[in-house]
Amino acid sequence: MAKIVSVHSFRGGTGKSNTTANLGALLAMEGRRVGVVDTDIQSPGIHVLFQVKEADFQFVLNDFLWGRCEIEQTAHDVTDVLGADTQGRLFLIPSSANAADIARILNDGYDIQLLSDGFKRLIDKLNLDILLIDTHPGLNEETLLSLAISNALIVVMRPDYQDYEGTGITVEVARELEVPNILLLVNKTPAAFDPADVRKRVEEAYRLPVGAIIPHSDDIMALASHEVFVTRFPGHAITEQYRQLLEQL
Repeated sequence: MAKIVSVHSFRGGTGKSNTTANLGALLAMEGRRVGVVDTDIQSPGIHVLFQVKEADFQFVLNDFLWGRCEIEQTAHDVTDVLGADTQGRLFLIPSSANAADIARILNDGYDIQLLSDGFKRLIDKLNLDILLIDTHPGLNEETLLSLAISNALIVVMRPDYQDYEGTGITVEVARELEVPNILLLVNKTPAAFDPADVRKRVEEAYRLPVGAIIPHSDDIMALASHEVFVTRFPGHAITEQYRQLLEQL
């Protein structure tokens, strides 16, 4: 069985989707077969990082949830965007960015159990080594499902007092759900902050390990979510931070 890793944040704007994309890319570049699922169905967008458009997709996750296809038909091989020397494979399972589809999800909902069964089938059909779930910010039904079936959880937070409180809620819920491995990622850390001090305060606050501290970066901002950072800057110090985070999984 592949390892299922959820990447979550209590609030939006933490860089959760960028984190998921970068981790997925690194794993595939190292030879793993990786699936990345966008379960942020109300505000999808991770496909943009992989330089693909919704028009390129025959099926998306919404189609599976509405019974139009099997979940493996929603998987799109995006390995080519990682570079010719990539040893593994990366499959993206996007959600619809169409306004009408988002409205339908919000109004009608969907069968949460179907999503759980779909993840298991996806792992089996694509022979995945790891499945990364890009969750919806906050705590809702699909987020709780993702956490409950995960082998590991990465909680992305900023060194911000609102994030501190929300992260505490997420951590307590994850503990109640008995997620085996929980790591914290402190993202967008200002240059004026001492990383060692940030790590100490965060680890003491939540009694959990900090997997990485990612500084605010003009290099990341300049990409404007048009591509995956680690593929453009494989030797960057931030890329090394992502690698260290993966080692702790």
